[in-house]
Amino acid sequence: MSVRALRASPAGGAGAPHSPWCHVAQAAAALAAGMGVGRFVYTPILPLMHAGAGLSAGAGANLATANYIGYLLGALVGILAPAVVRSRALLRISLVVLTGTLAAMPATHDTAVWFALRLPAGVASALIFVIAVSSLLSHLREYPAHLPGWAFGGVGAGIALSGLLVLLLRPVADWRAAWWASAALAAVLAVASWNLRPEAPPTTTRAPQAAQATEATTVTAATVDDSLGPRTHRWFTALFASYTLEGIGYIIAGTFLVAAIEQSSPGPLGGGAWVLVGLAAVPSSALWARLGRRWSRPDLLLAALVVQAVGIALPALIGGAPAALVSAVLFGATFIGVSTLALATGAHLEFPRSVALLTAGYSVGQILGPPAVAPLLHHGYQQALVLAASVVLVAAAAAAVLRIGFPHHMVVVRATAPVRQPAPTESAADAGSHR
Repeated sequence: MSVRALRASPAGGAGAPHSPWCHVAQAAAALAAGMGVGRFVYTPILPLMHAGAGLSAGAGANLATANYIGYLLGALVGILAPAVVRSRALLRISLVVLTGTLAAMPATHDTAVWFALRLPAGVASALIFVIAVSSLLSHLREYPAHLPGWAFGGVGAGIALSGLLVLLLRPVADWRAAWWASAALAAVLAVASWNLRPEAPPTTTRAPQAAQATEATTVTAATVDDSLGPRTHRWFTALFASYTLEGIGYIIAGTFLVAAIEQSSPGPLGGGAWVLVGLAAVPSSALWARLGRRWSRPDLLLAALVVQAVGIALPALIGGAPAALVSAVLFGATFIGVSTLALATGAHLEFPRSVALLTAGYSVGQILGPPAVAPLLHHGYQQALVLAASVVLVAAAAAAVLRIGFPHHMVVVRATAPVRQPAPTESAADAGSHR
């Protein structure tokens, strides 16, 4: 996720759309195309490629890694070049590139070419995400906080739609048709999000001299002396470890869950479970935000990670249709929620470039996940899911450490005296959570 995705600002009403739901729908369509289809359609197609394209389990893991490397590169571009989040042209180019790479996958059986296609697809997915989320939160600052949460549900909607499409095609078509159909779905979603307004460029309302005068009298601890600022290093270290480990564990399940279910229960169960993952993910961000009104983010992060670990382990330890369906619901209901909770917690701790660092750790975790379990795939996918669940449990343990003495109220240091700030009211950037 982008640094701007969690940046709160009570101002910024100018340029807000007359219909906020129209903007939510456009952002959700972009997220559905970039993430739900462009990134995650590979999961239900993977078993078809094993059966029809001769793709080995190890090569399948490598293709997943290519996409995650591309996503990291795209995320870094969004972090290092903030102007890209305000570029409508780059959004449209990314949508076109993403659709084109999906459509080109059936044109070859060469694993190297597939690798080369999934890499730019990952870059495009990340750029679409950065631009869409920045646009969403920039233009909806004055609207209720649940609106961005529902837009994040576009990721789940994309997963559900693409999963349903592959499920319907399985009896009558092969893996090539699945890729072409996913490209067509991405094209439809691209059209729906084509006119999404990017974040407005920053405006300067004060003269430089006035700005300098203000900066001379009101400063934060981070800009004057690190010793004056809130000491959040130990909490951020626990959060960083937890979120990086989550990247490893979640992506193993996100890549191989369908293949694992179909290995023990051949037929449409795996594809149906993936559709259920998407449906459960649609309301998850908004629902976790509402829970944040009663419980702290560290508590919710711990709970979400434990629930996710149980969901990942179920198909491997129990098997059968009930376990697969419960697993899908638990996984879908938590993986987006964990991201929003972790990034909001990092922003609350006010650690320098916290969201950028968390995003980098999460992305590296995703790159490491598939290769880490590749040696286990020769014996099936069950061991990989057990390992993924174990890693997520370790992430939960790190989240438990985060809870110890967590600074729910931060200190802001000014030139005069430190003032302890109360928890702010609900904001769109927090997606409904209180500090």
